[in-house]
Amino acid sequence: MSARTDRANAIRALAMDAVQQANSGHPGAPMGLADIAEVLWREVLRHNPRDPGWIDRDRFVLSNGHGSMLLYSLLHLSGYAVSIEDLKSFRQLHSATAGHPEYGECVGVETTTGPLGQGLGNAVGMALAEQKLAKTFNREGFSVVDHRTWVVVGDGCLMEGVSHEVASLAGTLKLNKLICIYDDNGISIDGEITDWFTDDVPARFEAYGWRVIRDVDGHDPDSIVSALEQAVEPTDRPTLVCCRTVIGSGAPNKQGTADAHGAALGEEEVAATRLALNWGYGPFEIPERIYAEWDCRGRGSELQEAWKTLFAAYRESYPELACELIRRMTGKLPEHWQTGIRKVAADAQVAMEPLETRKSSQRCLTALADSVPELFGGSADLTSSNGTKWTGAGADRYLSYGVREFGMTAITNGIVLHGGLRPYTGTFLVFMEYARNAVRLAALMQIPNIFVYTHDSVALGEDGPTHQPIEQLTNLRTTPGLTTWRPCDTVESAVAWEAALSSNKRPSALIFTRQKTSPQARDADTLANIRRGGYVLVVERSALELVIIATGSEVELAVAAATELSSEGVGVRVVSMPATDVFLAEDEAYRESVLPAEIKTRVAVEAGHPDYWYRFVGLDGVVVGIDTFGLSAPGAIAMETLGMTVNNVVAAARSLL
Repeated sequence: MSARTDRANAIRALAMDAVQQANSGHPGAPMGLADIAEVLWREVLRHNPRDPGWIDRDRFVLSNGHGSMLLYSLLHLSGYAVSIEDLKSFRQLHSATAGHPEYGECVGVETTTGPLGQGLGNAVGMALAEQKLAKTFNREGFSVVDHRTWVVVGDGCLMEGVSHEVASLAGTLKLNKLICIYDDNGISIDGEITDWFTDDVPARFEAYGWRVIRDVDGHDPDSIVSALEQAVEPTDRPTLVCCRTVIGSGAPNKQGTADAHGAALGEEEVAATRLALNWGYGPFEIPERIYAEWDCRGRGSELQEAWKTLFAAYRESYPELACELIRRMTGKLPEHWQTGIRKVAADAQVAMEPLETRKSSQRCLTALADSVPELFGGSADLTSSNGTKWTGAGADRYLSYGVREFGMTAITNGIVLHGGLRPYTGTFLVFMEYARNAVRLAALMQIPNIFVYTHDSVALGEDGPTHQPIEQLTNLRTTPGLTTWRPCDTVESAVAWEAALSSNKRPSALIFTRQKTSPQARDADTLANIRRGGYVLVVERSALELVIIATGSEVELAVAAATELSSEGVGVRVVSMPATDVFLAEDEAYRESVLPAEIKTRVAVEAGHPDYWYRFVGLDGVVVGIDTFGLSAPGAIAMETLGMTVNNVVAAARSLL
């Protein structure tokens, strides 16, 4: 048995032992990919286990994240701080080795994967970030940004629609530092895939504009070495390496079948596998000889030291660029970056100009562009409608993603994870549904991606119910770890943008209107409280009897209703609540000062599904909302027909008094 085979079998043994001990997991993919991974991680991948955050490391993404024991085994064997005890606690409570790789939970994991296909999207984003940063910072003789993104995909990843979106765009953008390894084992959960997946995958990727390396024997080291050597040769295209593998390779009775895919092999098959592999060691036992051969710390440190020497010379020749690259990669914003955005808010509060909040957002972007050079925007073929392109934005900082909402969102998750750019993207709020799972993963990973969603209600008008969001705001607001802003005017829009860029952990959804909204008057104290997510916009003129809560374009309805009720002597307060999660995170004293618990007479107003708002108005309150799909009509008529009027707000209030 060769040393390569021994090293690959160490992966197989750890994978089957961990899954067996957990009695849960997916041993098949790790065992099938072991020979490829042994060559890639030991000889090709540029990484340093001693410094997992080295900025010029190659990125490695396991898109078929159910095969997580492949990644955990690689991290452990190559010298990362992933212990044998971590592997023994695979899939257990609070373990670093979760069922699917989780970013931030296990050292060396570049992104959370599991929902198939999205890891490929993340990898496209990482490669795009590398391409943009290399163009910005590299100088002749100083390729300080020069690394590859490697991604492993399975048949399931390539069945998912998102894989088409991102692979197509990667080819168009000529992401030549992206290398995808296709684990072509012909098996998914339901068995042999020939009845439901007969795509000519190599031809498909060639049609996307990729370089394709065909017919690699994923269990022949010579074939693998040759393929990976070819994969790193210079090209102007991304590369797909098509590797034929046997799922569960080494398990004599289950390899090549769905039985090896998603369940423990069983004690008898584990024992049979040890015999078949000539692996004479106990569970989780790796000989010191194999550990020594696997240890990548020395090679990794040499690679990083060579880069450090290059970067030191670069810093001498280009000190400002060097400082800027480090600033961006560490996620620090420039000093005084808020000056422009705060001026937008101050000017708007003086001008009091009615404006579509999507245009308010565009003004904010124009103000931010110069002060935040890492800002990188884009839209899913709705640039002019979303207002996502600031004045003077060029191709280096703005990307038309085409009609690819899901792919766009997965790609920008990857951009954030790579570092060095702060992306935001735009589409209509209703089409957030296409991207929903990538939005969820951004929140799960706690990465500060920014999602701009415009055309936020039935007020968008004639496009009708297919384009008019109803339930989407509730969907976003109930997503753990996601901040959702729905501002009512330019001032609140500026605060929302400042908050989104200030965040370094939470993603943000910024929700804007197609129609003009009325600017609201505020004093200095009121202005300061916007950032708290909810605040008293209109103070009661007499003893408080009623609170009206509203967001976005419906704030003006609440203000008009309060004016009418106040003229009748009702003590009514208007609370604007552009970000409910931010408000709920405030201390109890502040929340009580805005929404006194003793005041049970409350009305919430929003042109969306009403259910979410009962947490604020209680069972004794009333929500003026919309719980049906919209209709095709001019926006104002749609709003009136569906009950979003001042009269209805007043009537709701009177029903409580």
